[in-house]
Amino acid sequence: MSENVRWGIIGLGNIARNFVKDLALVKEAQIYAAASRNLEKAKGFTEEYNIPNAFGSYKELLECKEVDVVYIATPHTSHCELSIMAMEHGKHVLCEKPMGINRAEVEKMIAAAQENKVFLMEALWSRFNPSIRKVKQMVDSGDIGPLAYLHADFAFYALDRDFEGRVLNPKLAGGSLLDIGIYPIFLSYLLLGKPDQILSTSNFHDNGAEVQTSMIFKYPNAQAILYSGFTSRSEMKAEISGEKGTIYIPPRWHEAQGYTVEINGEKEEFSMPTTGRGYFYEIKEVHACLDQGKLESSLWSHRNSLDLITLMDTVRKQNGIAFPFEE
Repeated sequence: MSENVRWGIIGLGNIARNFVKDLALVKEAQIYAAASRNLEKAKGFTEEYNIPNAFGSYKELLECKEVDVVYIATPHTSHCELSIMAMEHGKHVLCEKPMGINRAEVEKMIAAAQENKVFLMEALWSRFNPSIRKVKQMVDSGDIGPLAYLHADFAFYALDRDFEGRVLNPKLAGGSLLDIGIYPIFLSYLLLGKPDQILSTSNFHDNGAEVQTSMIFKYPNAQAILYSGFTSRSEMKAEISGEKGTIYIPPRWHEAQGYTVEINGEKEEFSMPTTGRGYFYEIKEVHACLDQGKLESSLWSHRNSLDLITLMDTVRKQNGIAFPFEE
């Protein structure tokens, strides 16, 4: 790996814009190229963020030998296809969450990474957030005792959005579960592991999109209460409670800037502001893995991505959340 890691960006929506701003804060990163199916859109993006190369097709970017790593931020439905195409061109891949629509897709992606001997990671940025890493360390160390209760939610009002857009369009795997429900599920999995049982229920819009899902993850000595939705906002505070105390991650917990610990009725607040928006840390993890010649991250491994998508598949199956292209 050269001293500078040269990045290509595929999919130029809002998430990519936030990501590129943080990429510019990583000194060993070079934002080398951006691609859209619309060349004018790619040119506009590259001009705005001072990126040297614009491509009017994804294939052109993947054929660019100077690009080391590709960040894929397209709608969910093309994550699998584009990631595999990138890996077959010898590119390392950071793919936005969810890595695939279902377990079968994630399995294909991991197989492609192994076959082509390239790095692949799901861009679950919250895993690398300093506050969330600290909370996991405290839980693992038993600072608040064995966990008994976890609550995490993620919701915003989205029913005023374009129903042809990625958020609400079932043809694009729209719905709250894959888009934002993945975050509460991730936190429960990170801190408690895979549950013994999942209880869940969903509500749907007239167009078939799932717009509300409530979940209880049951563990031998703990329960996690999880929620995602597009029909209203929610507080988006996480509560992690053990026998000795409780950790609170304030809103919006998935991009935490600190946390509070309460033990014996006494609260102590800890501030941990992120560099940039917070994508900085997953970018640094990609670079660290590439420097060490690793093909997956030990913080968020292929196995973790498989476990996460399996949990989401279970919730989907319980509630009949199916997309037209899967039938």
